Amino acid sequence: MRLLLVAILAVVQGAAEMLPVSSSAHVIIVEKLLGLDPTTPEMTFLLVMLHTGTMVAVLVYYWARWGRLLSRSNAHRWDFVKMLVIATVATGIVGLALQYLIETIVLGGKRGAAVENVFGNLWIIAPALALVGALIMIAGFWQRSHANSPSEEGSPAGAPPGRLAWTSLLIGIVQGLALPFRGFSRSGSTISTGLLAGLDRRLAEELSFALAVILTIPVVGREALRLRHAIPAAGHVFSSLPVLTGIIGMAFSFAAGLAALRWLSAWLEKSRWGFFGVYCVVFSVLILVLMGTGAIT
Repeated sequence: MRLLLVAILAVVQGAAEMLPVSSSAHVIIVEKLLGLDPTTPEMTFLLVMLHTGTMVAVLVYYWARWGRLLSRSNAHRWDFVKMLVIATVATGIVGLALQYLIETIVLGGKRGAAVENVFGNLWIIAPALALVGALIMIAGFWQRSHANSPSEEGSPAGAPPGRLAWTSLLIGIVQGLALPFRGFSRSGSTISTGLLAGLDRRLAEELSFALAVILTIPVVGREALRLRHAIPAAGHVFSSLPVLTGIIGMAFSFAAGLAALRWLSAWLEKSRWGFFGVYCVVFSVLILVLMGTGAIT
């Protein structure tokens, strides 16, 4: 794969990953316009490597903020840890259940059937974008109407432990639903769910991206193994081509991710969250138009 193509994909993914507009949907559309197959092991692994680059950007950007959340001076630090654990467990259960259903029922349990085979299906991506766009707009309206409500930074507005658990469970379920459905933005759906559940906007943002870092580790491992099994000629190591392109892509996606994070935080601060939802709906319509004209399939 040429360096220019990798750079284009990396910048698109890096910017869109941090914004609630579904990075996977954008990358898949770009891949299709460039004549690439997003369902191949090489392209799937490249996409995960790009995710890794943006997750490094997340670590750099949120490290100090997470440090304050988990510091001894924050009386709610264990609440944040509990929310991460509950949401991650819920994501794992829902994600694995969906993977099983898709591979055994939707794909008929055929040999080689994998959930990744549906990643490039635009008939799934377009409605998923519209759905998450509607959720973001609803959450954006909710945020604006409660913009002046008092809340304590680092605390979900003084919510009792029971409510914290249910909120975390709901966020984890939503994140699990986002895993197999490209277009249903993970960050957009989880932050919106947090806002609608009454979380402080900073906490909803910090929780969502902390969950993303946790999620990236097993996803990268899964795709690395998938690539290794799909390329027997690589022997005991990966083919140098996808690894090299992945490393180059990580660098580009890291830089784009840092810039996009500043944008996201600023718009959350200024109660402009709903505009991201409008974009998702418009992008969904654009995909349908491109499909209708035959520009992409």
